[in-house]
Amino acid sequence: MFALLRQRNFALLWFSGLITTTGDWLLIIGLPVYIYTTTRSALATSVTLIVAVIPGLFLSSLAGVFVDRWDRRKTIIVTNFLLAAGLLPLLAVHSIDTLWIIYVVLFFESCVVQFSSPAENALLPLLVSEEQLVPANALNSISQNTSRLTGAALGGLLVGTLGLTSVVLLDMFSFLCVCVMLWLVRLPQELTRRQRVSDNVAVVEKNLLREWLEGMRLILHVRALTILFIMLALQFFGEGVFSVLLVVFVEKTLGYGAVVYGALNSMQAVGSILGGTAIGLVGKRFTPARLIGINTLVFGIIDLLIINVPLFLPSLLILLCLFILVGIPGTGMRVGINSLFQSLVEDSLRGRIFGAFSTVQSLMVLLGIGLAGALGGLLGAPLMLNIQGSVYALSGLFGLLTLGRMIGKKLEKQTSGLIV
Repeated sequence: MFALLRQRNFALLWFSGLITTTGDWLLIIGLPVYIYTTTRSALATSVTLIVAVIPGLFLSSLAGVFVDRWDRRKTIIVTNFLLAAGLLPLLAVHSIDTLWIIYVVLFFESCVVQFSSPAENALLPLLVSEEQLVPANALNSISQNTSRLTGAALGGLLVGTLGLTSVVLLDMFSFLCVCVMLWLVRLPQELTRRQRVSDNVAVVEKNLLREWLEGMRLILHVRALTILFIMLALQFFGEGVFSVLLVVFVEKTLGYGAVVYGALNSMQAVGSILGGTAIGLVGKRFTPARLIGINTLVFGIIDLLIINVPLFLPSLLILLCLFILVGIPGTGMRVGINSLFQSLVEDSLRGRIFGAFSTVQSLMVLLGIGLAGALGGLLGAPLMLNIQGSVYALSGLFGLLTLGRMIGKKLEKQTSGLIV
């Protein structure tokens, strides 16, 4: 697995992801901390989440169409430059009267990310072979969770000691590093030639609605994609519920405080790093479809243990161990999903599929957050979280029974006839 880092292009993409994700976590943690310490308002803090999610709901699917039109490498460079420039107004935030600037910046950054994220996912299959997709995605998962551990811890520390400006400057620097590193990536000559041919297609021949419908038609007509999107819709709905009610469960039901809540999230990141290493080493033995089904089922079962074991056997050590364990199948699930998307969909449509994926994610997370807020107090956190864990387990079982041992070549034949 780690031999992939000796491949120049992939190494540049991987290290750029490590740097920029660390910078992102600085801001993800730093901004809510700054807003809450400035306003002491949970509502003002929660607005940051809503503002960041809304662009994905309305923009990401259409953004995927443009990503499929553009050079993916150049798209990542331009979007990261815009992300760096977009942070500049945060340097003017010094009091409660200027907090509105934060919401405007978050909205702008989230809009730009709708273009950069699918471009990054669509670029990866151009840098490694199909046989290397699972270990490559596993390495990316290790990078993301390492960034989460270090960036999350540093974000709160820097805002508390040096102020918001330090976090903003470091995140800007991370985006500019990505621009430089992606500029050094060199695609194979055949891919470069194909991109030039694509760029020379007359603009009049390009129709936004037609291209968007191509992606939607692919999802509806290819059985594996349809199943995968159903599974993802259920899972993201559960994630929305979990994000709201976990803190209630930890503090109200179990009687622990904010320190334990933060430690549990860190332990899950540790498990995710272990999971990324394990999947990278043995993942080649499984098809992406089976990786998704098995890991989603195991994830749901461990989720149920997390909620129910502490009710009958109160032990912080056991709870911490369970959060480490749940990170392992969580990584396997995400690696399988990305690998299946990348191998199942040909290059000209990958941006649209990853864009649609982001739209489903945003919509279902918002619905899950809304349901948790409406019914959490009535039904209680343990019952709601048990439903969430059961949905994950059933989703994994559904995936195993339906996706089965689907072969990429067979699915490729289904997709080719759908491209206009």
